[in-house]
Amino acid sequence: MIHRRQALLGVGAAALAAPSIAHARPRRTQRVLYLSQSVGWLHNTVARPDDGGLAMSELAMTEIGRASGAFTTRATQDASEITPALLAELDVLVVYTTGALPIPRQSWQAIQAWLASGRGGFVGLHSAADTGLDFPGGREAWVGMIGGDFAGHPWNQGDPIRIRTHGDHPTVAMWPEVLDYREEIYQYQGFDPTRVRVLQSLDLARTPTKRPWAVPVTWVRQIGHGRLFYTNLGHTPSTWSDPRFRDQIVQAVQWAGGAGRIDADPNPLDQAVDSIRALLTWSGDDPAVTDELTGQRPAWLLDMGRRITALIDHEGDEDALTAAVAPLRREVLERA
Repeated sequence: MIHRRQALLGVGAAALAAPSIAHARPRRTQRVLYLSQSVGWLHNTVARPDDGGLAMSELAMTEIGRASGAFTTRATQDASEITPALLAELDVLVVYTTGALPIPRQSWQAIQAWLASGRGGFVGLHSAADTGLDFPGGREAWVGMIGGDFAGHPWNQGDPIRIRTHGDHPTVAMWPEVLDYREEIYQYQGFDPTRVRVLQSLDLARTPTKRPWAVPVTWVRQIGHGRLFYTNLGHTPSTWSDPRFRDQIVQAVQWAGGAGRIDADPNPLDQAVDSIRALLTWSGDDPAVTDELTGQRPAWLLDMGRRITALIDHEGDEDALTAAVAPLRREVLERA
């Protein structure tokens, strides 16, 4: 059931206490449906209490929207409630989900048409990348939209990480260029750099746990006339209380709803360089070697980035991974 009244009125101020942050006046108030259904793993941030109240993130979404004036929130944990009639009442769909959602194919097609037409926008948080749909081919359909499929999280919620922010897109402008943080971070299969603009990624040279491929954290893409935003952040309650993350949600909802410039052109060359840097770091080489590759043909950089991205297929088999890395490392060093 959609808890509109409860979401709008039942906010415990003490539970949501967090430093305030100044918000730019929104272009208009967006109508948000916050879907936090867990068919797979149930995160603490979306677990509702036994008394039937709202989950921590549902309360937070409501408070963030109210405090900023940027959006109103309906909260549901039943994806089957999404119908063409409901979509007509919404501007942005925000999801924090896991598993095969009970969205019939016809409703999924309606969501896709709603998004592609520009009538609505999509914001995915954390485990939205560990989600699918409950019909044949549903996982592939969901991943094809959001841009990547969960392939484990070598970085757990207490692990130190360093995140780099790329550019000044409004959905990441609240974060510093270099951020030392603690969060659970996913890596992805089926990730296509030519379809998304990566705005934040792990700096694996300064993150203790390393993998030989780039690890995007936040990205945007344009789908027809619609806009999609995704960030891996949001696993921990401490992230939800961070005023920068709360502002990121505000800006993501406003951007997905059509405010401001699109600025979602894919940046696969930048991602390829990030991939090469990750490969060299994992191999024990100086990642600064990538500075010597700026004159390389874009076609070679893109192909190398693609081959490095595919290394994740060897995750879990260190011998096979080491063997697959060796010729790529050798080729990069020969080009530098």
